[in-house]
Amino acid sequence: MARRDLAAVAANEHGRARLELEFEQPYLLGPLFGDYDRHLITIEQRLGVHIAARGNRVQIEGEADSAARAREVLIGLYNRLDQGHDVDAEAVEAVLGVAAQPNLDGIISDEVASPPRVMIRTRKKTIVPRTPVQTAYMEALARDEMIFALGPAGTGKTYLAVAQAVSQLISGSVDRLILSRPAVEAGERLGFLPGDMKEKVDPYLRPLYDALYDMLPTEQVERRIASGEIEIAPIAFMRGRTLNDAFIILDEAQNTTPQQMKMFLTRFGMRSRMVICGDPYQVDLPDPSKSGLADAVGRLTGIKSIATVRFSAADVVRHPLVGRIVDAYEGPNA
Repeated sequence: MARRDLAAVAANEHGRARLELEFEQPYLLGPLFGDYDRHLITIEQRLGVHIAARGNRVQIEGEADSAARAREVLIGLYNRLDQGHDVDAEAVEAVLGVAAQPNLDGIISDEVASPPRVMIRTRKKTIVPRTPVQTAYMEALARDEMIFALGPAGTGKTYLAVAQAVSQLISGSVDRLILSRPAVEAGERLGFLPGDMKEKVDPYLRPLYDALYDMLPTEQVERRIASGEIEIAPIAFMRGRTLNDAFIILDEAQNTTPQQMKMFLTRFGMRSRMVICGDPYQVDLPDPSKSGLADAVGRLTGIKSIATVRFSAADVVRHPLVGRIVDAYEGPNA
């Protein structure tokens, strides 16, 4: 083991405990603690514990349950570093989220301490899941032919889909990557906007470009777009096509009408994979009740080879404030 428990003081009559760990590879403690101990401070603030580091030993004091979870978080982050993965503020928040899942007190959950069951490799990075739902989603991306990914912003729905698509394009299991989203703000009547067609639609497709540039070197993205291996277009451009040997992603799918969604889904071709991402709570259509995403999920749930993955605010991997904002808008008092 790369670390060992030195002491575990039983909870006293007030329900408090003191746990102590020793880490055997001191060179990993800098990235584990973070600059100016910022990772330790985050764990303290989120779990209400006190953490004291002396050399390669760490002592955790607090409520018994919170101290046990802080121990899980530190061990999980340390193991990630030991396996060659980076630990940043987002990783700390992700492991904190996983440690909040039900498990036996004082026992390191498999999700936190074990190597990830699934990962996605691209030219620029290797991506591992940061929440249990992301794990299920990445498994579905590798297994199923059509996946509906539903949930709030910041949960990695589109980002992980683009990563899987790029991985399959690199490996040769698909010939093309097709990324689409509705240009709902312009009603898909783009003629009045200035510029050529690419300049008209690019602002609506910018998040997809950003994800691509995070997976591939800039010159490869531009070369593959020029050659047609990667196509980024509004959903209106999909009409009348059959998309074989392709990985197809529809982003912001909640802003399609049922007719648009039917048109898009029936583009599905041989040896292809399709991912439909959207947030049912962020419908920008004139009549939000007529979202093609909700209609499609209602019709297609239970069909073989079609998976539906539902994210929640607990799966937000951006700043933790984003998760709290989502809760405020979508919670019981919304």
